[in-house]
Amino acid sequence: MISSIKGIVEKKGKDFLLVRVNGLGFKVFVPSYLLDESIHIGEEVRLLTYLHFKESELALYGFAEEEELSFFELLITVPGVGPKAALALLSHLSPSALQEAIASERPEILTRVPGIGSKTARNIVFHLKDKVQAVMPAAVPPALARADEEVIAALTSLGYSLVEAQRAVQSIPREVTEVEERLRLALAYFASKG
Repeated sequence: MISSIKGIVEKKGKDFLLVRVNGLGFKVFVPSYLLDESIHIGEEVRLLTYLHFKESELALYGFAEEEELSFFELLITVPGVGPKAALALLSHLSPSALQEAIASERPEILTRVPGIGSKTARNIVFHLKDKVQAVMPAAVPPALARADEEVIAALTSLGYSLVEAQRAVQSIPREVTEVEERLRLALAYFASKG
């Protein structure tokens, strides 16, 4: 099994990276934020990987973080959810946002992802609710969850992607509860990255 890959990025496709390792080129399907943000052609990359076996093909899926890989492996245990759907979910929602949506039984959040219908979303919630509740940190207070939803909505209206907005919100200390202050800190997060 190929558990990780480290090499030079030769090409960026619509949903994959071509990574050159000692003369071999590996096509690695990755979440879309990796194609948009931090990885550039000619740079070295290290990805945690999952090798998917299918009768007619082998496909390699890569992730920047262990949490993403673990959630990908959990998602593909759900009947009717294949690697492409799991990758789409992780391209649009962070693992913590997926955990929160599943644990709070809100399949409508999952249906915002292109290609994920209401039946599939309900199926994911049904099969994974107990599993994600067992691994979730302490629940986010409802007032804080509402504040975060407002901040994410504001950030996406400013042109940030949903994943970027979620990462910014995750960087904010939990003791900060006012929407305006959380938005200011989220924008400061982007300023520090730029």
